[in-house]
Amino acid sequence: MTRLTGRALRLTVFIGESDTWHHKPLYSEIVHRAHTAGLAGASVFRGIEGFGGSSLIHTSRLLSLSEDLPVAVVIVDTEPRVRAFLPQLDELVTEGLVTLDDCEVMRYRSRADAPGGTDAKGKNSL
Repeated sequence: MTRLTGRALRLTVFIGESDTWHHKPLYSEIVHRAHTAGLAGASVFRGIEGFGGSSLIHTSRLLSLSEDLPVAVVIVDTEPRVRAFLPQLDELVTEGLVTLDDCEVMRYRSRADAPGGTDAKGKNSL
């Protein structure tokens, strides 16, 4: 389990929901690679409206444009670990926006750390 407190780096990847990597959603590939790389965690957030380089507004309010809503993949870990992951994003993200922000982790705790919690395999922790 990764322990993370104090100074960290937040990596945010803004892409479209319909972006793919080898016929698989791009956001899913980024999350799986982050997991394989041992990063502290990754979350995917689906936007309800937005626009990017194309200047087309994508919104969930119009059926014709709701197929490519904005997606943000957010990863937080130590700066060296996040920067080591960046070459993989160079390979994966051909269109989109990648940002890095300094941040401070106040608390990072998994369910397994909580009293009576379970680990990743569903086993009770002591």
